[in-house]
Amino acid sequence: MSNNYPDDCQVDTNLIDSLPIITSSGKRPNAVAKELTDKGLCSTKNMYCHGSKLHALAFSRPGHLLFPESLIVTPASENDLNVQKQYWSNFYDRTFYGDKIYNDIDFFNKMTCSYNSRMMIPIKAVKGLALMISQIDKAANDLYSTAVSKIRQPIEALFNWLIEKTDIQRVSKVRSTSGLVVHIFGRIAAAYIFLIFNYSFALILIRYIGNMSNQILFYYGCKYNIPVLYRSMITLEVDWTRCKNI
Repeated sequence: MSNNYPDDCQVDTNLIDSLPIITSSGKRPNAVAKELTDKGLCSTKNMYCHGSKLHALAFSRPGHLLFPESLIVTPASENDLNVQKQYWSNFYDRTFYGDKIYNDIDFFNKMTCSYNSRMMIPIKAVKGLALMISQIDKAANDLYSTAVSKIRQPIEALFNWLIEKTDIQRVSKVRSTSGLVVHIFGRIAAAYIFLIFNYSFALILIRYIGNMSNQILFYYGCKYNIPVLYRSMITLEVDWTRCKNI
């Protein structure tokens, strides 16, 4: 996937996060795809459940839907930081944006020294710190955390889009490991295929409407002697080169 990214991707900036894939509630024993599922905490729903996690590393694309560089499926109990260390820590000259679960100062320093890469996460409060000391840098820490959260917001939008278009989190009918893999990656593929055809159809429709508008304007322009300049001001042009940059 990383070899066929759109031209507007910022290849030195990555957003990372994970999405829970729920096979059953935490109260029921797990009997589905045991190689890729176990019991873990679903932070978005604030509940324990059986299932997997879809970990995403995506290129930043300002103003567009993110383009995934790497997608990994793990059991639900797998910590997000472990996935970062195991699969994505050896990339050179990158800036990663994640949430507080990726907090590990020693790991960050090692990654910077070895690969010239940085990890940007919101400031995590230190437990047991005196109130007076914690208030000293509170304003700066809050501004920094807000900025990081705003930058990584598109990856949350990507997950919400997948949930809305494919209901990817609902896996109650899956009974095998291969079925789970097909469910996850099949629905991701279906979402992007739908996006491509939907965008292409929209461009065709826009061009059709634009041509019809030009014909109507030409007819009434000739009939009522409207200057050509006014007619051309509302002529609709479509940039077809953007089709590949969805």
